Parts: sequence; structure tokens; C-alpha cells
Amino acid sequence: MKWIRGFALGIILSQALAPPSLMAGGHESAETTPVLVRPDGTYPTKPLEKDTVVLKVVQSGVDSLADFPTPQEGLQANLDRMLGLARQACSEGKKPDILLYHEFPLTGYFEGTREEKLRFTVSIPGPETEALGAMARECDTYIIFGSYAVEPDWPDHIISLNTVIDRKGDVVKKFWKSRNIKRLYPDREIMTTTIEGVRDKYRAMYGIEEEFPVLQTEFGNIAVSTVQLDPFVFSAFAMRGVEIMLRTATLFSEEDVLYTARANNFYSAMANITIPPGTPFTEAGGLSMIVSPDGEVLDQDPRHSEEGIVEAEIPIAEFRQGRRIPNFALKIVEPVFEQYVEEFPINHLDMPKEELPKTGAEMKAMMESKSQR
Repeated sequence: MKWIRGFALGIILSQALAPPSLMAGGHESAETTPVLVRPDGTYPTKPLEKDTVVLKVVQSGVDSLADFPTPQEGLQANLDRMLGLARQACSEGKKPDILLYHEFPLTGYFEGTREEKLRFTVSIPGPETEALGAMARECDTYIIFGSYAVEPDWPDHIISLNTVIDRKGDVVKKFWKSRNIKRLYPDREIMTTTIEGVRDKYRAMYGIEEEFPVLQTEFGNIAVSTVQLDPFVFSAFAMRGVEIMLRTATLFSEEDVLYTARANNFYSAMANITIPPGTPFTEAGGLSMIVSPDGEVLDQDPRHSEEGIVEAEIPIAEFRQGRRIPNFALKIVEPVFEQYVEEFPINHLDMPKEELPKTGAEMKAMMESKSQR
């Protein structure tokens, strides 16, 4: 997708982070806002279990749930594929400490109405995470994947969720997507609910710390995101102490991954879906990769349509030694950011469930009605 590659390089080089007043919503007092960033540049960690960890990225296809007699049959087929690839990853090469899948290995991407999309979601935890948890225990690895999901506290919302299962087989973290890219399509907008779309309610329920959460593990500080082409989001994660930024995608820009890792001084990986040959987006599939904080490609699958596994060793103990969060030019850009007005206001999906846009076209009309430009 040439538009991604052309756009990514320009936007990612403009690395800076909005002032703390904007990141905190401008209405949190110093007394009520917890410490999100330590002033001395250090960050909280958990003791490491080993000096070097093995990260593996699974590049895979997925069958559309709409092609099966029931969504449950489709989920089982896609789950079986995930488990088969996990067994392969755990039996070939070095044993993984972290196993990363792409954005939709269970549900696949589906273009349809809200009602249709809700049929093709999963609940987490659920039977799928039970099976994946058993595999995590068997392989003694973290398993991380994205999915369309539903949450009981958010009726009729379709959430793009990244789930972390630990070595004991437990779901230990669910990372909501921070925000969706806007104006990606001329005739519709992405309908999934992100933190941005319901920020105030999300903050009230889970706390401001969960807007850019970091999971402290025995293998390093990790976070998971499906966001693309958004340097500020990843700078916020870096300020919060991320050491390994795990990313899930359905198509992506290589330049985005490389420059984001380099600008924020963390290891990163991108797991991408495969696209069948002969389709319009074939060349945007695959190419899953792992990169170093220097922007060096440690391993990458060169294929667009074939499944595969890439792996790299991360010298996490050496990397952590004396490390501080990145040195951002915040003060010099602060006057500009203070005057910037986002086109689409925060909380734009905080509405009664019966008023939620039912189609991508309705979502676009709603967003245009709220546009501040």
C-alpha cells in the first residue's frame, strides 16, 4: 500500500509528545493524577528471569468466519491453525519466551454492519483463550494476539483488543487500541471502539494508568498496540517505560515500525496477516518483522502470502542496564501543541448503545458531524 509507505516516513519523523496537560485531558489535578512518568527518566520494572529472551512472531492467514456454517465452526478452524503454528514455533529453533500473532488470527477482518460484526467477535477470557492458555503452559511461553472482542461493560461496542496470556495460561492483560486512524477510506470510518472514542468513561472505569499501560514481566516491560502511523501514541508508551513494543496488524508500513523503534529506543515487532496471491492487497500482506532500537531488522519474513515464523534474541538485561526513557523535545514544541485542535473530539463514541453507528458509512457521517475543522 503505497499511501502507507509515503505517509509513514513523514509523520513518524515528527516525534514529539503532546504536553502533559493534553495527555491527562487537561482536567486532572496534580493531587489526583498518579505518577505516569518519573522525572529522573527511570521506570518501574520487574526482576528479569534471564539475560536474553527469545521473541517469535507468527505470520499467518485466517479464514473468514462468514465462510462457515456458524461462527463457532470458523473460530475453531482458526484456533486450530493458531495452535498448530504455536506447536511449530515451540518445536523449531529456540524455544520462545514470547509468541506474537497478528491483529485477527481468530476472527479475521470482516467488513459489515455492527450487527454482523458483533456475530464475529470473541469474549476474553473464553474457550479460545482456554485452549491458547493450555498451549502457553505446554510451551512455557507468553502468547499474545489481537481480536475483535466484546466486553460485558460495553454492550454493542466492537473492541479491537490485544490479549496477553502468560506462561501459566492465564489472561494477564487486555490492551485496548488507543485510537483508530481517520479518513482511511473515502466512504466510511472504522467502527471499532477505542480508548479515544470513550476516553472519559474508560478512565473512570480503569484509571488513567490504563490509557498507556505497561505490563512488567520477567522478560521485560512490554506493551501491545494495533495503532499505526501515530508517533505520539508510541512516544507515550516509551515514556511509560516500554522496552519491547509488540504490534499487531492487518497490513502495515515497514518504515513506521523501523522509525518508531529507533525514535523511542525500544525493541519492536510487527505481526502481519498473509494475503492470498492475486488479490488487490497481496503485496501489503506478510513481511512480519522484529527490529532493534537502532532500527536494525533482526529478522523478517520476506513473503507476502506464506505463513511463517520469525525470531530474534533480545539481550534484555544488557539493554536495560542504565537505560532511561527517551529524551523528547517537549518544551520546544509545547506552545504549538497547546494551540492544536484535534479534528475529531475525544469521547465521540460515548453514547447510548442504540445510537451507536450501525455501519461504516453511518460512522463516517457521525464523525463528519463532529468534525472541528
